[in-house]
Amino acid sequence: MAALTINSKIKLPSGYEIPQLGYGLYQTPPEDTEKVSKLALEAGYTHFDSAAFYDNEDGAGRAIRTGTKLPREQIFFTSKVPPGSVSYDGAKATIDQTLAKSELGYVDLMLLHAPYGGSANRKGAWRALVEAVEAGKVRSIGVSNYGVQHLDELERHIAELEAERGGPGKGGVLSAGQWEIHPWCARRDITDWCAARGVAVQAYTPLVRGKRWGDPALKKLADKYNKSEAQVLIRWSLQKGFIPLPKSVTPDRIRSNADVYDFALTPEEVAGLETDGYAPVAGWDPTVAPLEA
Repeated sequence: MAALTINSKIKLPSGYEIPQLGYGLYQTPPEDTEKVSKLALEAGYTHFDSAAFYDNEDGAGRAIRTGTKLPREQIFFTSKVPPGSVSYDGAKATIDQTLAKSELGYVDLMLLHAPYGGSANRKGAWRALVEAVEAGKVRSIGVSNYGVQHLDELERHIAELEAERGGPGKGGVLSAGQWEIHPWCARRDITDWCAARGVAVQAYTPLVRGKRWGDPALKKLADKYNKSEAQVLIRWSLQKGFIPLPKSVTPDRIRSNADVYDFALTPEEVAGLETDGYAPVAGWDPTVAPLEA
């Protein structure tokens, strides 16, 4: 395995590459988004995770357009269809709104934010994503907060769309999924499902919202490597092969969250930090929703 750097990327099933470290924009105030995104660019981030629900796509877009000399193709921008818009018409409208707000020309990765709306609407929303790829509006597509039951259903929907739309590839390619993942919510059932299919795993809330600061195993590693507990958690996620999406609006933390490439956990430390627990902290967990919720 090649040494991890801030320029490390993961090849997606779509054929495009995604930077392995992302900058999360959840709950970033719209009026602050451009400023903090420019700070992130200065710190070396080239991957920005937004969503229609966050109401900050325009600020992220301005930062990407004006805050770096890097060409557009070297910046990765993610957005998401909000839970209340998971339908064919809702997803199609959201994509066009995202393009208009961000002014980036295309979206690198578009996700369905949650598996709500029922089976027919999930299938319709996925078809809208597929059509957006075909139209050049979106490069890669995926889902967020899907449980294994929803992922299995999506595979069936892809097969159905291939049959309905004219053959292999016409059902779309699932490239990535996003979930709350950290050592206290490892979601092995979902990550194993993705690993078996080459689907990239993005980890939001990788810092557990600070609720595990002082955990003995975590603090021991932070002390050993002279790093913050946040940096250890980001490094754990990277070494697990995930794409962590740490978020902060504090300049020093934005920089320190990207300063994780001068140390490495041992395989035993990566395994030892992970627990068998299920303790999400995000306040919702759509992965457990029944198919018809």
